[in-house]
Amino acid sequence: MQNQKSKIQYPIAKKTDTVDVYFGHQVADPYRWLEDDNSPETEAWVEAENKITFEYLSKISFREQLKDYLKDVWNYPKYRVPFKKGNRYFLFKNDGMQNQDVLYMMSDPEDDPELLLDPNTLSADGTIALADVSVSKNGKYLAYSISSGGSDWNEIFVMEINTRKLLNDHIEWVKFSGISWKGDGFFYSAYDAPDEEDVLSGQNRFHKVYYHHLNTPQSDDVLVFDNPEKPLRNYYGYATEDEQFIIVIETESTSGNALYAAKASDVNNLTFRKIANGFDYDYRVVGHTGNELVIQTNDHAPKGKIIKIDIDNPAPEHWSGLIPEEEDVLEMSAIAGGKIYTQYIKDASNRAYFYTLDGEFVRELELPGIGTITEFNGEKDDLVAFYGFSSFTVPSNIYKFDVEEGSSDLYKRSEVDFNGDNYQTHQVFFESKDGTRVPMFLVHKKGLKHDGNNPVLMYGYGGFNISLSPGFSISRMAFLEQGGMYVMVNLRGGGEYGEDWHKAGMKMNKQNVFDDFIYAAKYLIREKYTSSDRLAIMGGSNGGLLVGACMTQEPELFRVAIPIVGVMDMLRYHRFTIGWAWATDYGRSDESEEMFRYLLGYSPLHNIKQGVDYPATLAITADHDDRVVPAHTFKFMATLQEKNSGKNPVLVRVETRAGHGAGKPTSKQIEEATDVYGFIMYELGMNPEF
Repeated sequence: MQNQKSKIQYPIAKKTDTVDVYFGHQVADPYRWLEDDNSPETEAWVEAENKITFEYLSKISFREQLKDYLKDVWNYPKYRVPFKKGNRYFLFKNDGMQNQDVLYMMSDPEDDPELLLDPNTLSADGTIALADVSVSKNGKYLAYSISSGGSDWNEIFVMEINTRKLLNDHIEWVKFSGISWKGDGFFYSAYDAPDEEDVLSGQNRFHKVYYHHLNTPQSDDVLVFDNPEKPLRNYYGYATEDEQFIIVIETESTSGNALYAAKASDVNNLTFRKIANGFDYDYRVVGHTGNELVIQTNDHAPKGKIIKIDIDNPAPEHWSGLIPEEEDVLEMSAIAGGKIYTQYIKDASNRAYFYTLDGEFVRELELPGIGTITEFNGEKDDLVAFYGFSSFTVPSNIYKFDVEEGSSDLYKRSEVDFNGDNYQTHQVFFESKDGTRVPMFLVHKKGLKHDGNNPVLMYGYGGFNISLSPGFSISRMAFLEQGGMYVMVNLRGGGEYGEDWHKAGMKMNKQNVFDDFIYAAKYLIREKYTSSDRLAIMGGSNGGLLVGACMTQEPELFRVAIPIVGVMDMLRYHRFTIGWAWATDYGRSDESEEMFRYLLGYSPLHNIKQGVDYPATLAITADHDDRVVPAHTFKFMATLQEKNSGKNPVLVRVETRAGHGAGKPTSKQIEEATDVYGFIMYELGMNPEF
């Protein structure tokens, strides 16, 4: 099939004469009708596209063997890091092939886990997932939120733990929210009920924080915090661990926040004081000592520091330093066992240290190697904590940590059928277009030849201050086992080197992100790791934008492109759901003529050119994605199919009953991994044997 390709006949997509005008500049949008996710026309187009895609994928000779292989290696027990609440420990476990992880509890961490809540019983196809769980301070109640079909919309329910009795409490239209207990009730964030036709695509406006008293209807919930004058802001409210203070975080984008605090007396009549102004810096409450909040911030400290703020005297001139900014980036912090836990990023991998509550250094947490701390859970006064550790070739293992002694013991090992000793991981640094030194990790079997002929999969993200660090992927094993090399690039726009690294990939600097990725590819080719004919690129969400921009700017550089739930229309992204919150990173087309022209210059949708031979493309999206709405992918792929001149397939795979990625059942994960890695290996000319 690879040597006998004929151009695929794609579904006919009608074109309209829709035109937008930006600062006097006309921009055509002929596939605007695909933005209507409820229309019969869009539904028919999606059905026709999926038919062609799955017909193509079904002809890959090794597809079923790959799927069987993934089912086999996927089938091992998986654990998440335990957490304690009251006198019990709670633990998520998956036996191997369960669609959703199951919540268990134990009186002692060494006891056999006792089933508490199995979300697999909530739907026949596994598409209802637990979005969040929260146990009351007294250990009596479990509040949990569920997501259906991958949507960001959640519903909250409450269970009495001892009896497993489900209470009548039911909260709807929850979104971008946690569940935080205070007494016999909890805080949550929600929107007003949307119009039926706008549930998955309408703009999210007027976020509010509520308090719910148990055994009362949602209509009686107390409105704790909102701002009717600022509809495009989000609010997140929670109680401190000891429930003495109520904290509210106010955001208008994905970075930077204002901070408010109230003494938790009467939840019906809370008086909030502004502790820190927004929105230039991040402020996160780690805990408190007396009336002083312990706060992690990047305020005049791009790599992060920890300070104390007296809630009764919060003016900045009265703030006191606790743990100063270091050379490495402070990723997160917590108070556990009477000490401050700090987790740092050093060249895209983790280090961790403990300090006293007065900021005096105690010890380093000795990790098993170079990799990633996947999670750290410990209570303020409990001397036992748990953390997970993973790397590219080591699946996540869980360790039990004695905070006082500083010693770790292996608690749960992942018994996956994969021998990491056969592989090597090394980090290299290359120069980007402007001379910036950028790191990337290379993972491959030992004995790799530098002959320019290795199949390579590059992955990146580059945005929103999000850091990529070494992590294990079951599905990626299929590619590595067949002689492929995996490359993860730590692009500007991320948080690997602090806020300055983030800003170097924001707004009018966004092209730096794409240049970093492109120059990483050129480095790999120059150093004879691979060639353009053997090079695939993949990324999701903002990383999908990355793939879309790079494949349209340098189509001859890559053989395969996998944009997953990508932001492809940079002129209209802010009009849908929560897209407006991304403007701090991207800028908006209505912000200024300069910003409009910059966005137009790299927007993947608007930079597809007639008559160009584009890489083999498999774009992934889902019908319930209400984070990056599927219209981005629909319009991009309709345009790509119209203008692509070559015979490479340019296909779109639309998953049903799925969203942006969170909560996707195991069965759908395996099906998607089969198609993605099958497509990559096939188009790179690999001949896998499973």
